[in-house]
Amino acid sequence: MDESTSAVRERRVVQRGLWFEEFEVGTIYEHRPGRTVTEADNVLFTTLTMNTQPLHLDAHESGQQPPFHERLVNSMFTFSTLVGLSVSQLTLGTIVANLGFSEVKFPAPVRHGDTLYTETLVTGKRPSSSRPGEGVVNLRHVARNQHGDIVASADRSTLVRMKPDETTPRSSSLVPRSDTSRGPR
Repeated sequence: MDESTSAVRERRVVQRGLWFEEFEVGTIYEHRPGRTVTEADNVLFTTLTMNTQPLHLDAHESGQQPPFHERLVNSMFTFSTLVGLSVSQLTLGTIVANLGFSEVKFPAPVRHGDTLYTETLVTGKRPSSSRPGEGVVNLRHVARNQHGDIVASADRSTLVRMKPDETTPRSSSLVPRSDTSRGPR
């Protein structure tokens, strides 16, 4: 190892969501990569959630039903993916809780093989009046398929942590520690 290499300071970046202060109203986040939905995804999710709707499970029955004449992806899977695609960029390790969802819509069906892309608009934020160190962030999620058709949308209210004071000890494994010899907690 030469002198120039040993003089380089090690730098670590830990992936996390945004602190309350980092959310800016009016900002749109485009979440990538997208998620291609498979038949296996649909069947597994549908059976795990005890949804016996033939529209999702029975190719013969759904094939005879207008207007689609095919099985469609379970809308609850679509909803979960709509939100899930935003997690690593927005709320990973910084969310306290989802406070609620409203205006959930599915204007077009999702089919096996469709790829979902999600974007999120920050529509509002305010410090929590009852929980110091946390704030409420309002988000508008929109999912589009590979053709650009909107297939799902939802308004979401979340409780998010404010950026911690540098002197405050944190126990989260998402926060870097100076002693890394023991690995993550």
